[in-house]
Amino acid sequence: MAQQAYVTETDDGGSGDERRGPRFRRLVERLVDGWRGDPRIWRRGIVLAVIALLLALVMLLHSRIPNTIGNLGSLTETFLPWLGVLVPVLLVLALVRRSATALIAVLLPAVVWLNLFGGLLTDKAGTGGDLTVATHNVNADNADPSGTARAVAASGADVLALEELKASAVPTYERALASTYKYHSVQGTVGLWSKYPLSGVAAVDIKLGWTRAMRATVATQAGDVAVYVAHLPSVRVKMKAGFTARQRDKSADALGEAIAEERLGRKILLGDLNGTMNDRALNAVTSQMRSTQGAVGSGFGFSWPASFPMARIDQIMVQGVEPLSSWTLPETGSDHLPVAARVSLATSDS
Repeated sequence: MAQQAYVTETDDGGSGDERRGPRFRRLVERLVDGWRGDPRIWRRGIVLAVIALLLALVMLLHSRIPNTIGNLGSLTETFLPWLGVLVPVLLVLALVRRSATALIAVLLPAVVWLNLFGGLLTDKAGTGGDLTVATHNVNADNADPSGTARAVAASGADVLALEELKASAVPTYERALASTYKYHSVQGTVGLWSKYPLSGVAAVDIKLGWTRAMRATVATQAGDVAVYVAHLPSVRVKMKAGFTARQRDKSADALGEAIAEERLGRKILLGDLNGTMNDRALNAVTSQMRSTQGAVGSGFGFSWPASFPMARIDQIMVQGVEPLSSWTLPETGSDHLPVAARVSLATSDS
């Protein structure tokens, strides 16, 4: 028996397939209706075109924006990816204004943004690896330190760094993590928990007057790794002073010097750096280490604030170690999200 082909009929007797094409063409024609023969499409929207060009220049030349006034350069770089939100807004306005000039101009910031951040939109995660690491600013005012500790331990991390540890809460974290991690050390307000033996534990002076950074040698099955934990000073946005980050910048330079002087070839930095990888103020660190999120993460990996992440200020960075995957962990009782990464030590030099 010959097979019959069935189609879905529309109200006017045509098939769905037959009607789809004409309907789309009519939509396009309606969208551009009124543009044909209108000489003003090139004269309208000049202001929108100028705004689009300025947006492209800000993204393209962000490193040239001076920090002399309220650290405006660093402030721009902290939220640089979010400038891309303005592109579709300008596109819609250009369509509403029926401006060909504005439409063409909007292409420039779109291309610049994709060149800067397009690579972050793809999933670059690999498989395998020797070591899983995680870091979390637990928040000194965390109402459930025990639950937070169990949540990050459930990530499967072999090495876990915690920042902003309140002295009175340290015993709670120690008890909650004792069954997962045999070795640990707390220095000031930062701590390191590990399934592998620790040695060479020491505070790292980041010019604060109290301890908010440390280093330790982790004796993994693939060899020794120098692990640094740091919580750089917070930045502030003030009405008169702008983006104030002088102490953060000073501490970043000190941390960069300590890492540069590290004798071990394999280095991992875990912590809340209160700055993004785009922020020039962290150059002392970022110039010598790779971000696991930037190298093998999927998406931007924003970690702060936890309720609506807008920036990745919690970082995992490596040198002499091959990153394979990087991701954010579910929200805990903190105002930061935990972040984790999987790395390979097998092909790195000790």
